[in-house]
Amino acid sequence: MTELGLPDAIQACLFDLDGVITKTAVVHAAAWKRTFDAFLRQRDGAGFRPFDEGTDYNEYVDGRPRADGVRTFLESRGIELPEGHAEDPPDAGTVHGLGSRKNDLLLELIRTRGVEAYDGTLRYIEAIRAAGLRTAVVSSSANCRDVLRSIGAESLFDVRIDGVVAVERQLPGKPRPDTFLAAAHDLGVQAKAAAVFEDALAGMDAGRSGHFGYVVGVDRVGQADALRAHGADRVVQDLAELTEPGGRA
Repeated sequence: MTELGLPDAIQACLFDLDGVITKTAVVHAAAWKRTFDAFLRQRDGAGFRPFDEGTDYNEYVDGRPRADGVRTFLESRGIELPEGHAEDPPDAGTVHGLGSRKNDLLLELIRTRGVEAYDGTLRYIEAIRAAGLRTAVVSSSANCRDVLRSIGAESLFDVRIDGVVAVERQLPGKPRPDTFLAAAHDLGVQAKAAAVFEDALAGMDAGRSGHFGYVVGVDRVGQADALRAHGADRVVQDLAELTEPGGRA
């Protein structure tokens, strides 16, 4: 292992955004909860079963493209909705309508709460770039570029594969590995020479199925065992742990 806590063969690092670089996972979870609870209350009445920001978020929506998150959660409750279209307004009773509602709520929460970065992640990215490794951000979010700009971190990445790019290139989202594979391709490295950094179980699945050289699970919510079960080679609570003495096991 190198001083960066990575196998010697790693040439590039691929980072998820929410929960790895920025403290926006909790904001996403809150926006999903408000969206689904309003939908379920209208559908099932006062006795509806609320969306759980822990279990439901981690299992069904975290790390997935927005529409996939809607489909996966509704499927878990045995609910089907018309697909609709990507341009559907927030009040449309469709998969994309619910997704639009969630995005509007997310942007409102970001405006009111702001966006914070994980300092340990930014220091780690600066260290790996100083060591000559290339970097990419790989996010399902269509707001990725704006979020990176808001924390002054856009220049830390050679490649950005986000929700906008995925639509343009018709790349299926996590848990499929296609967005991570596209980032590795754009960086000019094979998957086995790239490390994936993720906090979502869907991201772990993508790292494992894409046969990447190393997969680091970032445990922000106490799900270390689940991250390992989904393919993490190493689990840390903060990326700064990877460069600490004795922390490169």
